Amino acid sequence: MKQRTQRTGALLFVLAVAFCSQAFALHSYVAPRSTHRAHTRRAHVRRLRWNPMFRPSRDSLLRQNAEIDRLELPRIQDDNELEQLKASEDLVPIIPTAALRIAPSLAPDRRYCRPWTHEFLQDLSAAYYKQFHSQMQVNSAVRTVLVQKKLRRHNRNAAPEKGEIASSHLAGITVDIQRRGMTRQQVQWVEQYMLPLKNLGIIEPEEERRQWVFHVAVSDTYTDWRESKMLAGEQGVEEEDATAQDVVSNQEQ
Repeated sequence: MKQRTQRTGALLFVLAVAFCSQAFALHSYVAPRSTHRAHTRRAHVRRLRWNPMFRPSRDSLLRQNAEIDRLELPRIQDDNELEQLKASEDLVPIIPTAALRIAPSLAPDRRYCRPWTHEFLQDLSAAYYKQFHSQMQVNSAVRTVLVQKKLRRHNRNAAPEKGEIASSHLAGITVDIQRRGMTRQQVQWVEQYMLPLKNLGIIEPEEERRQWVFHVAVSDTYTDWRESKMLAGEQGVEEEDATAQDVVSNQEQ
């Protein structure tokens, strides 16, 4: 009788251990699958979100610097050089409009760019406003070498302040246009607007991933291209700006 009791107890113990092992094995199997699926979904979403038309690259930086060299423009070293270029009107102020605003964080003394870059910015923002009734925002424009050095201290993704891939902001031909907050439709519209100009070699755009901006370097050939379009009878920026200003006047009344 005693041996039977012992055998029964041993059998119950074995069954209990087997049941617990199965339960633990089931639990440990499901969790990794769930985690893997969630990770896969997140990775898939990231791939969907980051699929730009204009990927940043070393080749793009080389093209931007080649254009600066072709134009024989200086890389602005400090505030003294910056002020001289403003005084000579080689750099012009970026003028806010109903279609264009400037990020409050951008220092007033750096809200400047080359005249042809300003023309491009005004044309693009006016066309964007006409399409979406929404403003564009300039996040960055001209920089000095000293400013770029400081930027590199806390943003290692920023282009260097010297060398063959130096930041094109140093010559004043480049602006950063905020992309964060745009819908997918708006981003695609901007890409399609820029693509013909990119193909003609008039602009060199990049869609930065970490800063979420359109970084656009503009050639001085933009002025000739713009004038040819206006002579061909296409609506110029003056007409579009007038339309945008009419909207502002009506809102103020």
